[in-house]
Amino acid sequence: MYDLVLDAQEAWAHYAIEGSPGPACPADIADALTVIDREEAGTVMAYLSAGDLVFPGRLCRDREHVLRAAERVVKLLGWDSTWWTNIEASDAGHGRNPVSRFSFDGVVAGACNGIVVALLQVGED
Repeated sequence: MYDLVLDAQEAWAHYAIEGSPGPACPADIADALTVIDREEAGTVMAYLSAGDLVFPGRLCRDREHVLRAAERVVKLLGWDSTWWTNIEASDAGHGRNPVSRFSFDGVVAGACNGIVVALLQVGED
């Protein structure tokens, strides 16, 4: 997860507010994440895939399509998978703990049997 965040910060550096801090180590990201169940993982994944953290309510993709895709990803990872996120989809993405140097970020990640799936959305207004 830490490498994913660092890659995103590098790729989107020109959008970030100059001097804003990012995570200093993997533990900073781990501290921002909470464990969620598989059903919530699908909901958060669909929210991050279809929605826009900077402009809540604006859809970037068809919500039904991304929900089906997210549910499929969760199912493929398996019943024994463990999932984490830094946002609460039930609250329209509010109450999140940042994992990057951007004003807005949301992540959902799952792991099982050596396979890791992660979705990260970052944004600036």
